[in-house]
Amino acid sequence: MLKIGKYYKTFIFLILLAIILLFTQAMCDLKLPDYMSDIVNIGIQSNGITEIAPKVISENGYILMLKMMSDEESKYVNEKYMKINAEDINFIKEYPIVQTQSIYVLEDNISEETREKLDSIFAISSRTLLNLLTNMPTQSQSVSYDENNAKDFDIKKLYQIIPTLETIPQDAIDVAREQAKQMPETMLKSIGLTFTQEFYNEVDVDISKIQSEFIWSTGAKMMVICVIGILSAISVGFLGAKIGSGIGRNMRKDVFEKVQSFSTIEFNKFSSASLITRTTNDISQIQNVATMMIRMLFYAPIMGIGSLIMMKSKTNELTWIIAVAILVIILLIIFLFIVVLPKIKIVQKLTDKINLVAKENLSGLMVVRAFGTQEYEENRFDKINTQVMKTNRFINRSMGFMMPCMTLVMNGLNIFILWFGAKAISNSSIQVGDLMAVMQYGMHVVMSFLFVSMIFVMLPRASVSANRIMEVLETKTSIYNPENPKKFENSKKGYVEFENVSFSYPGADEKVLEDINFVAKPGETTAFIGTTGSGKSTLINLIPRLFDVTEGTVKVNGVNVKDVNLNDLHDQIGYIPQKGSLLSGTIESNLKYGNENADEEFVKKCAEVAQATEFIENKEEKYNFLISQGAKNVSGGQKQRLSIARALVKNAPIYIFDDSFSALDFKTDRNLRAALKEHTSNATILIVAQRVSTIMNAEQIIVLENGKIVGKGTHKELLKNCPTYFEIASSQLSQAELNL
Repeated sequence: MLKIGKYYKTFIFLILLAIILLFTQAMCDLKLPDYMSDIVNIGIQSNGITEIAPKVISENGYILMLKMMSDEESKYVNEKYMKINAEDINFIKEYPIVQTQSIYVLEDNISEETREKLDSIFAISSRTLLNLLTNMPTQSQSVSYDENNAKDFDIKKLYQIIPTLETIPQDAIDVAREQAKQMPETMLKSIGLTFTQEFYNEVDVDISKIQSEFIWSTGAKMMVICVIGILSAISVGFLGAKIGSGIGRNMRKDVFEKVQSFSTIEFNKFSSASLITRTTNDISQIQNVATMMIRMLFYAPIMGIGSLIMMKSKTNELTWIIAVAILVIILLIIFLFIVVLPKIKIVQKLTDKINLVAKENLSGLMVVRAFGTQEYEENRFDKINTQVMKTNRFINRSMGFMMPCMTLVMNGLNIFILWFGAKAISNSSIQVGDLMAVMQYGMHVVMSFLFVSMIFVMLPRASVSANRIMEVLETKTSIYNPENPKKFENSKKGYVEFENVSFSYPGADEKVLEDINFVAKPGETTAFIGTTGSGKSTLINLIPRLFDVTEGTVKVNGVNVKDVNLNDLHDQIGYIPQKGSLLSGTIESNLKYGNENADEEFVKKCAEVAQATEFIENKEEKYNFLISQGAKNVSGGQKQRLSIARALVKNAPIYIFDDSFSALDFKTDRNLRAALKEHTSNATILIVAQRVSTIMNAEQIIVLENGKIVGKGTHKELLKNCPTYFEIASSQLSQAELNL
């Protein structure tokens, strides 16, 4: 996957933006359980009271709390509270109770640091008082108090034992205070808020209003966070799709351009079925993983680590449960990785095979039917199809096994958290809201590992696909443009020269062509004839550099074809292949394929020369007639004539006909050659043919046998001087024609 990293660099800005949005979404998701915990702990259990140090407290309550503080703390608290009595009329409206008893009010606009310090003092003092009550032998006679439910006591009864508390030695109070400091912060806060609630009830503060305002404000915050999280998720989904599709687009473009530069040697290395699979299926695998990676690979760690941090802030007692769950998930992922990875690699190769079998069957459908081998082809396809099915079934079953295991881990995690969390609640070491939040964070951690496991399962397949793509992109083409290309010589325009040319295919022991020498001139026709396998098509394929010569030099316009730009070379040549090949589109678009700027009159003239006008004009759409995929709606002869017309529209100085008249009847062949001679009178014509009648009027005929030139000259000269040519001619011409 690292090899395709360059494709991600193009979208680095979008990736960074997606990461920022994912971080925002994760923070929103992590904050929601925390707010839910606040609603339970504060909004429900503490009636919405968030600050432990009361804003207003009765004189008795104030005295009671001071007795639980150290001298330094008492002094600090006295500085922040002021005593209010009936004479202070400004407070009567807000606190009517001041008419009957004195109260203490916290000064306004205190700093956050001061607020935190006061909260800590009152929380520890509240717990110190409870510790003392727990240890007092007469506690049950005066005050009803349950260690597991701090609400079950009457604050007014506590005032009755103030004289008793004054008799307690300071050392005992200090010990109780130290014990209070050892309590978890969440429990200290819970106990402190319970006392604050009682103090507010005592001075007639509207607690229900405080609770309502807190729940509504917290709910509004949760709603805002939800909206932000949803918008972030939608934006990340959009960016992920854009990045993934963009990477797929760029990769397909590069693969297509690379394949376009391949010579026949490279095409022989990669089968067409494999190249199609790599361009479609393999790139789709990478594209899908790229989209998922943006969405999950960055989101999962943020959520997992963030959830662990938030969980630890709630409690340390239950983190070991998460550790066990994570260990089980990791072992499960490793097991699946070891089992599934080898099968994933096999699937891609099997996909190549199934494409190859399907392509061969479809392209050779007429042959299959003619020989009645449909059953054999069905069995061949069924065999490879069954292999693909079994391998994919194994992978999908393995992945299917993972989901119930993950569900079991998540449910087991919930059970253990509830089991041990209930004990922690009974020990006053965690609150109910915090336990609910811990459960949510535990689910987040498990889901994060589930996301990561999905990525790790998909990565091997994508990695195999990436290697297959890079294998194509990193293939060095054997035919390439020179660093400093030369320009053609105008004085030798149209000349094609072979000087001591030899050629052998890569890895072959024998030469296909050996010591080939000839010159083809403008205004003349040079023809090549010979037995099957003599090297005719290979020879002319050396001119447009479909192959490169092994030895010797091929020159076009007086310059070695290896020294010029390939595009410039191909501009000089109008090539008609042995097998007529048309592209899907109209007849006009096919004829203008090599020369988009050709005018309508010239196109029709070329079609007339190629003897294609008659069947074109007979069609209702004429030149707008649609050629189907594979040109299935035109005959072989029509395909050849359109291919010839397409080359003529290019208006090149050199034309190569690779046995391009084989599908034509003799009359059409004769008429076409006559019209061609007139139309291309200034061009160089090279013809590969099997028919002697097609080339007998050529200015130069080259006879090939076993890759060597065994004859060169005109038709009449070769009949006298070349036994090979005479043998070919005598098999095709009558005695009268031979004696001409």
